[in-house]
Amino acid sequence: MKLGLMHYPMLAAALLATGIHLNGQSKKTVVTGKKVYKPVDYVDPYIGSGGHGHVFVGANVPFGAVQVGPTNIVKGWDWCSGYHYSDSVVIGFSQTHLSGTGIGDLGDVLMMPYTGKVRTNRGTQDDPTSGYASHYTHAHETVKPGYYAVNLEDYKIKVELTASERVGFHKYTFPASQEGHIIVDLKEGIGWDAPVETYITKKDDYTLEGYRYSKGWAVDQRLWFAIKSNVPLKDFKVYDGDALQEGTLHRGQNVKGLISFAKAPGTVLLKVGISPVSSENALANINTEIPGWDFAAVTKAASEKWNNELSKVSLTTKNDSAKTIFYTSLYHTMIAPSLFNDHNGDYRGTDKKEYTNPGFNNYSIFSLWDIYRSDMPMYTLLQPDRVAGFVNSMLAIYKQQGKLPIWPLMGNETDCMVGYHAVPFIADAYLKGYTGFDPNEAFEAMKSSATRDDYGMKDIKAKGYISSVHEKESVSKAMEYAIDDWCIAAMAKKLGRTKDFEYFSKRAEYYKNYFDPSVRFVRPRMDDGSWKTPFDPFNSIHEFGDFTEGNAWQYTWLVPQDPEGLIGLLGGDAPFTAKLDSLFTASGDMGDKASSDISGLIGMYAHGNEPSHHVTYLYAYAGNQWKTAEKVRKVVNQFYTTTPEGLAGNEDCGAMSSWYVMSSLGFYPVNPAKGIYVLGSPLFDKAVLKLAGGKTFTVQTLNNSGENIYIQSVTLNGKPYKNSYIRHADMVKGGTLVVTMGPKPNYDFGKAPENRPDSKY
Repeated sequence: MKLGLMHYPMLAAALLATGIHLNGQSKKTVVTGKKVYKPVDYVDPYIGSGGHGHVFVGANVPFGAVQVGPTNIVKGWDWCSGYHYSDSVVIGFSQTHLSGTGIGDLGDVLMMPYTGKVRTNRGTQDDPTSGYASHYTHAHETVKPGYYAVNLEDYKIKVELTASERVGFHKYTFPASQEGHIIVDLKEGIGWDAPVETYITKKDDYTLEGYRYSKGWAVDQRLWFAIKSNVPLKDFKVYDGDALQEGTLHRGQNVKGLISFAKAPGTVLLKVGISPVSSENALANINTEIPGWDFAAVTKAASEKWNNELSKVSLTTKNDSAKTIFYTSLYHTMIAPSLFNDHNGDYRGTDKKEYTNPGFNNYSIFSLWDIYRSDMPMYTLLQPDRVAGFVNSMLAIYKQQGKLPIWPLMGNETDCMVGYHAVPFIADAYLKGYTGFDPNEAFEAMKSSATRDDYGMKDIKAKGYISSVHEKESVSKAMEYAIDDWCIAAMAKKLGRTKDFEYFSKRAEYYKNYFDPSVRFVRPRMDDGSWKTPFDPFNSIHEFGDFTEGNAWQYTWLVPQDPEGLIGLLGGDAPFTAKLDSLFTASGDMGDKASSDISGLIGMYAHGNEPSHHVTYLYAYAGNQWKTAEKVRKVVNQFYTTTPEGLAGNEDCGAMSSWYVMSSLGFYPVNPAKGIYVLGSPLFDKAVLKLAGGKTFTVQTLNNSGENIYIQSVTLNGKPYKNSYIRHADMVKGGTLVVTMGPKPNYDFGKAPENRPDSKY
């Protein structure tokens, strides 16, 4: 694969010194003859757009409702975001995209400019211009936060995109002396998405309005839009599929609108507002967020919004590649969750009812099975102003559908993946002192969601385990439920709910019901409690086996809520450590039905999938923090790069990247609601985190290098610090953690039981 210069940092740095732009990604310059780089300048959105990363490529703002960008012809799993780096044909520019998911959806309101004869179908990969599609090349493509540009090679049209929170801003520069067209194709979507009912109308010579109802991963998605043009839309026609209709409005399943210009229109600007409520609100979003036509000013504002968020972490390091990976990772953690309300606060609930401004920003696209592990805890550090909005969005969904969200997508519950993982984030927020939501109401939502009868929970309540006979992925479900139940117990204790604490703390230990001491793995059980046979810890069956995207080797370690209990099951510190060591060297056949998500392998450790993400940090619970440091550095170096294939697996809406953000800073939240971060191996000379209330927390390393990966000693605010973890409560007070590094382990650091992280309530 041909890579751009941004993927060769040394050459890139040399060219930057001469002022040359790389892949269209200009670096800000310029004070007293020295280059001054902003955090936003280090972001390379191509990272993760190849391989199995599935990241969004296009223009948006942090946590925005709009993700406007290119859409390819979907050719399989690796096009879940609608775009893959290997491609060279674009069918248009959609207003919504997912980032890093393993299922494709969205791609709403696809728009495409082209020249020549009228064409209303998208064309094919082999013959794009049999329709309106076009070839493109990365050499004529520019990608940076808040801005996307590409030349349509077959039409000589330059497309530029930028965005505000709820509005995509398109700029099309047509060649002279050719007939020009812009199609608005409401048929096209990404992945599983298919139109159900679509509508478009010409409101006046400068305005189009409509809606798109679709089904897919989101079984009943409803999106309204408005399009404002800077030039009159005199020639506007509507189509049903490829059949021309009378008039300037049409309703049907595959509606398309076609804007035509008999003479070259020069530059056309189009503002596309979206809304979950109405076209009127979509138009109001345009008029409020982008009232004028200054494309450059909107692009600058989008870049500044990104830079403000990325600047919450300031890095000092000589390793520019690590800086690029870090800020790109941080960028990826802010594509979702996405706003799901209008500028006036209105939104549509999972019950399809309209809700007038509820007093908080409503969000959607919570990939909870993935992001509860490190992404959501990270938000409690770096996104304090959004935490209450996230929690209230989840509580609103509970009121509307009777349970907390599992995987909410654009007003729909997908029930994707296992667990009830809104629970850890809500508990974490409450236990860390966040307000802005009713904790008793939140607790009742958590408790209710954990005591239903579906997805094996009836067995949990009756037996303490889920029978493999009647429930697929039974082991994974039970293991994930136990994590959530620990979080409920922790919140119950703080709320003074003694009976609830006793009940859920007992359930938090149900993972032990799956541990078979004779094989020293977790394994599935039958109705009568007997072990399921035959048993192979390597074997994995995707979706219809006993584990979710994994096997017994990987799921035996899924006890972040009680590593000490797992250590006891495995016989103590030494046997536990030896068993954990063997995870990274184990070799076996997972079978031909294993999930593609099991990737990024070191032995049977699978960094490409989230259940493994806490595992390298478990050594610290057995007094061997140095082994955590060793493994973390290996993962950082092996699975995060500056290439389009720079992620080991699906990004999953920030999950893969948040692991890097936290780990490169030097710590990780093993238990997602405990409020402690286990120390690993900090990557940078200095990292300054901007926290709530104007406070900062600094992680400074001494003698750090590629060889000096082991912690020798630590001080916190100038005093010796012997713990192999740090508390959230201490970090948010502000201060400085100084970590002295060395090439050999200090076996005593964090060894004493009193200096290890714990799982106490």
